Amino acid sequence: MFLFVISGLSGAGKSVALHAIEDQGGYCIDNLPIELLSTFTTETLPTLQGKFTHIGLSIDARNRSKNLQQLPELLNQLNQNSSELQCKLIFIEADLKTITRRFGESRRPHPLKRDYPALDEAILREIEQMAPIAAAAHFRLDSSQTTIYQLRAQIQGITGQDQPPLFLKLQSFGFKQGAPRDADFLFDARCLPNPHWNPELRQLTGQNREVVTFLEQTQQGPEMAADIEHYLTRWIPHFLSSERCYLTIAIGCTGGQHRSVYLVEKIAAALLNLQEQSEDNGENSWIQRCKINIHHRQLKGDKPQ
Repeated sequence: MFLFVISGLSGAGKSVALHAIEDQGGYCIDNLPIELLSTFTTETLPTLQGKFTHIGLSIDARNRSKNLQQLPELLNQLNQNSSELQCKLIFIEADLKTITRRFGESRRPHPLKRDYPALDEAILREIEQMAPIAAAAHFRLDSSQTTIYQLRAQIQGITGQDQPPLFLKLQSFGFKQGAPRDADFLFDARCLPNPHWNPELRQLTGQNREVVTFLEQTQQGPEMAADIEHYLTRWIPHFLSSERCYLTIAIGCTGGQHRSVYLVEKIAAALLNLQEQSEDNGENSWIQRCKINIHHRQLKGDKPQ
């Protein structure tokens, strides 16, 4: 049985994540007091075994700060004490500007408003309180420029019943909107010829055949794709051997519409082809343990695999 503890900043998307787990058939509880976590696992979880394969618990800043510091150690103890229960901590965050905007749109008070009336002060205090949990998280997601549908797709990829050891996200983005904070590796495609300057291609994306043809006809486009692909296939197996469970590869261009999208699509296709061609005990058998997810941050939708 999987126990997914959802934590993070208020307004970052914890409720969306919890609903995504519930939609998968999981059993979910929102805002569980940390003091009840041990009791829940010893007395309630046994009654849920056989009925549910995964459980979702939301724990946030509404708990006392002193108790929040204990959460990583409590989860470590649960993992050590039970061979049938796997606990994973998912931390969802967003930048100050995004959270401020979301609270303004929802008109809901911040959980720390009673002690910190100014919204920006409450958010900064919450970031400080949640820092130890963020550092201990197995999965750390930044929802600053992610729609609720994209966030749901990422959560569902992480919490799927056939969850592989490594959830591999290939993400395109635009440097104009800032680099993603959750990227483990970041590649810059702004040195490639830019289709934006071709009026016929300007409104298209790296998913369109015309843009692909334009970049394929350059020397740099296929070479950069091949170099990144070689780097990933060389080093991803080492992350698997280190029991890493989530890896984000971010590729950026100026606007996140043409070059970075082209590279993500091309590299993902190569990895998926490698996955299909790999044999159980062959040289590339490691890729069978990966779940590949495509996320185009500046486009409208994800493309989960």
